[in-house]
Order: sequence, then C-alpha cells, then structure tokens
Amino acid sequence: MSEQIRGLEPTSVWNHFADLNAVPRPSKKEERVIQFMVDFGNSLGLPTEVDHVGNVFIRKQASKGMEERTPVVLQAHLDMVHQKNNDTDFDFNTQGIDMYVDGDWVKARGTTLGADNGMGVAYIMAVLSSTDIPHPAIDALFTIDEETGMTGALELKGGMLNGKILLNIDTEDDDELTIGCAGGIDINATREVAMEAAPADSLGFKIIVRGLSGGHSGMDIHKGLGNANKLMNRVLDRLGSEVRLAHLDGGGLRNAIPRESVALVVVPNAMEAEFKSTLTTLQVELAAEHGTTDPNLELVCEPVTDDLRVVQRAFQESLITALYANPNGIYRMSPDIEGLVQTSNNTARVLLEDGQLTVLCLTRSSVESEKMDLARAIARNFESIGCSVECTGSYPGWTPNPKSAILTTMSGLYRELFKEEPRVNACHAGLECGILGTNYPEMELISFGPNIRGAHSPDEKCQISSVEKSWDFFLATLENIPNVE
Repeated sequence: MSEQIRGLEPTSVWNHFADLNAVPRPSKKEERVIQFMVDFGNSLGLPTEVDHVGNVFIRKQASKGMEERTPVVLQAHLDMVHQKNNDTDFDFNTQGIDMYVDGDWVKARGTTLGADNGMGVAYIMAVLSSTDIPHPAIDALFTIDEETGMTGALELKGGMLNGKILLNIDTEDDDELTIGCAGGIDINATREVAMEAAPADSLGFKIIVRGLSGGHSGMDIHKGLGNANKLMNRVLDRLGSEVRLAHLDGGGLRNAIPRESVALVVVPNAMEAEFKSTLTTLQVELAAEHGTTDPNLELVCEPVTDDLRVVQRAFQESLITALYANPNGIYRMSPDIEGLVQTSNNTARVLLEDGQLTVLCLTRSSVESEKMDLARAIARNFESIGCSVECTGSYPGWTPNPKSAILTTMSGLYRELFKEEPRVNACHAGLECGILGTNYPEMELISFGPNIRGAHSPDEKCQISSVEKSWDFFLATLENIPNVE
C-alpha cells in the first residue's frame, strides 16, 4: 500500500483508514474486521464488547473538563461494497484494498475504495486513540452488514447505548448535514426455466454491455445513469424472438447501479448479417443517449463455439416483457422537499444460468406506504411470469427533526468555520439512523462526512482536502456538543 496514503493529513485518520483497508471486510463476512476492531479497542485499554450479531462497542470516558457534557454515540459501519472491474484480478476475501493518490483524491486500482464507510470508522478510531482531542463521554458503535441488509442496526438492542446524541459519519458531501433518509426493501424473484436444444443451423454469440458509470443506487439514482440490465433487455427485445437466449448475467449487488451485463444468444445462420447490423445501430443509439452520463458505454459482440441450450421461446418473450415493464430509477420525487427523490427502484441483478432465473431489486422510499406499494407492484410483475417472489430486509426511513439541538449547533459551527451555509437535507440513501432511532426514540441523530464520489463502484474516490475540512468540523462538534436532556 502506498506510503503516500499514510503521509496525508490528518495523519491519524489516514493511517487508521490504511490499517482498516488492509483487512478484507465484505458484507456478511466481517469476522476479520470485527476482530480487528476488538483488538484495537483492547490495545487502547478501553471497554470493548461485541453483541450477538457482531456489532462492536468501544467506550471512552470524557476528556478532562468535558465530564458534564451530553454523552455522544459515534457510529459507522464496518462492511464495504465489493465491486471490481471485470478485467481487474482481485480477491476481496484475501486482499487489502490497493490505494493510491491521484491529485486531491484517494482511489483504488480497479475496485471500490471502501471510503464508504471506512472513512467514518477511521474518524472514530482517531478520536478513540487520541490523547489531546476534547470530547464528551463516547459510545463508539461499529455496526455490521449495513450494505446488504442493515443487519447490525436492525439487531441492535435497546439499553446498549448511553449517548443522547448520535453522530453518524456516513454521508458523501462535506457541505451537507443529513437529518433524514429513505427506507428500503429487497425484492427477490426466482423460478426454474425450461431449456431446450438450440435450433440447428445457428451460431452462438456473446453480447456484452459494459463501460457504464455505475454508482450508488440511492445517492446516484437521480443522475439518470444507465442500468446495464435494462439496456441489455432493450437489446434482446430489439433483436427479436428468432434470436434465442441461452444465458444472462447482469449487475451484482442490490445497492449498486449495474455497470455490466453479458448475454449468450443463438442466432440463425441466415440472420447473422441482420443481427450484427442491429447491434451496430443499437451501439450508436445507446452511445448517443448516454454520452453525458456514461461516456464509456460499449455494446460488444463476440462469437462463441460452446454448445448452448436456450430458453423456450414463449418464456423468453415473457421475461423480456417483464424486465421491460419493471420500474427502474426515479419513481416519484418528493412533493414536500425540493430536489429529493422520494421513491425509486434499482433493477440490480438479473441472472439466468443453468435453468434458474434470479432477479433482484432494491426499492427505496422515504414514505413507508409508497415503498411497500411499489414493492408489491414489482412482485406482481414477476409473479405474472411464474416467479416466486420474496420481499426481505425491509428497514424504515428516518423522519427529519429540523429543530434538534445538534443540528442547531453544527449549523452554527459550519457557518463559523467555513463562512457559508451548510445544506441541511434528507437523502435517498438508506442510513442506519432510521433504524437506530427506533430503539432510541429520544436520541438526536445527524449524519455528515467528507466528499466521496462513485461509492459502490470501482470509480469510488475520497477527496483529501475534504477529509481535512470535515475532520476539523468533527473536532469542533465534539468540543461543542450541546446539552440535551
């Protein structure tokens, strides 16, 4: 790992981030990072414990002169989204993230960086390990499995936290103070698919949609980014039912906008020229439509020699129709908060392999009833083609409290430090605050953090100057925590 990273300011934050990023920490496989955090807390001689699901708690007494201040909870999640470019040789289960400095940004080579939410973890570690930072009594809470189910937050028991204010360090714009977020639910559609021998006198081809920008399916959903699953479905529909589908593999994690999709198809010999001409036309169309949002979009075709079995024609047509009809992107904007996406869906994963179909979606909304209504609509869509549909991992949104004492304090500090107004907002991402607040309804919650771009994609990067800015803001906040009854 580049020593450039460890030399960045503030050095304590970047060194803790580098240490953390050396530990593999995929969602649902956090055993190593849990032990890493336990070892860290114990090395400082601080009370450290792990609950029944793997959340880690590290507690630190108030610094001298801060004993009478309101206790705070500092919270971030340990897991990270694991995404890499197809041409990147990397094993997230065994390798640490390969970071480098590019101007004012820290990036990773061909993979997600883990700044979401590793920077939040590093900020808290830097405070816990410090000897000269003024702060009230601290409950540091490091949750698990935020990215694929919010399991840590959902399983957190009441009575574990003493703080009356929670600072969640998990947003991606350093001029924002977030006081609300969307809830979410996963829709999982599956079914067995009858396959048959490919027609005689036909040729096999691999079609690839790649080079899309990808991104966070909540924070980036308003940008109009291309979804590889939807674009591949458009290609298959345009090719017509004479081109038979054998295999389909698009997208990955439910909270990442799909960047790539691969289909194996069988084309009658007599249609080869027409098939290639249609793909050429589609390449031009898609590039023109997505030139601003996805300038590296490619539609590629390669011959394959494998013996392929294909989906029965009737179901192929039904599947393409269902995927076409499936909502994707913004469903409704908030009528109450200007510029806020209220409800959306991400068609995150489409896999047709060895006679088994899987479609995964993540529906988000800041209105619970609308979230569930859209989820039911998506479920009915896939049930209409014979899928079994399960809705899982539902978590609530976070209702804004614009009159909280911590918001008043942090807004004033931001104005004093940076001579401008902070943007107070709610976001369309799923933050753990909404869940944590259910067990601690009297606790004041707020979220903030440094500039992170391209989260949940291999283009993820974190701005060095912004880390310095938000770190100073964080320290000022700790020193000026308001009294909350």
